[in-house]
Amino acid sequence: MSDSKLKILVFAGSTRADSYNRKLAQAAAAALRRSGAHVSYAGLKDYPMPLYEGDVEAAHGLPETAKAFKRLLLTHDAFVIASPEYNGSFPALLKNVIDWTSRPEPGEKPLAAFRGKTAALLSASPGQGGGQRGLRHLRELLEMIGVSVIPAQLAIPRAFEAFDAEGALVRAEDRNALARMASDLVLAAGEKLRPAA
Repeated sequence: MSDSKLKILVFAGSTRADSYNRKLAQAAAAALRRSGAHVSYAGLKDYPMPLYEGDVEAAHGLPETAKAFKRLLLTHDAFVIASPEYNGSFPALLKNVIDWTSRPEPGEKPLAAFRGKTAALLSASPGQGGGQRGLRHLRELLEMIGVSVIPAQLAIPRAFEAFDAEGALVRAEDRNALARMASDLVLAAGEKLRPAA
C-alpha cells in the first residue's frame, strides 16, 4: 500500500497558546508530510470536554466534542501525541480526552478508537529530562488499551531554546531525531495496512 494512503493524526496534550508541545506537534506534522503520509493536525482547545464522570455519560452519553475527536481517531490509521510532563506524568487534559474517547457507543467494539492503532510519542520540556517520565506513563496507558507505540520517541530538553520564532526546531539533533521518528512511524503503521502475502 502506498504511504500516501496512510492517515496520521497529530495533536498536543496542551491547550496553552505558546505551548512547546504544540510547536513540537506542528513540527512533527511537517516531518510526517515529508515522509509521505496524509497528516491531520488537531488542537485540543477545539474539543473542550467536561471531566469524565460515569453518571454524566449514563445520563447524556458522550459529549459532542468527545464524539468529534473520537471520529478523528477512528478515521486515522495512526497518531502522534506531543505531551507535556506535569509532576512526572502526562497532563489531566490528555487523560480526560483518552477517558472519553475510549468509551464505547452503541454497536461499537470496546476501545474502537485505539485498539490496533499505531502511535508515536513526543515531549518538550524546560527541564533536562525533556519530559521522558511523562512519556513512560503515557506509553503504558496506550499500550494497555491496545495501541502499538513505536520504540522511537523524542524528548526535547531545554525547550525554551529549542524553537525559533516561527516554531521550528533549531537544533540539528532534534530535527534529525524527529525525522527518524516520522520515518519509523510511517513504516510501522504502513506495515499494518499492507495485505498479507
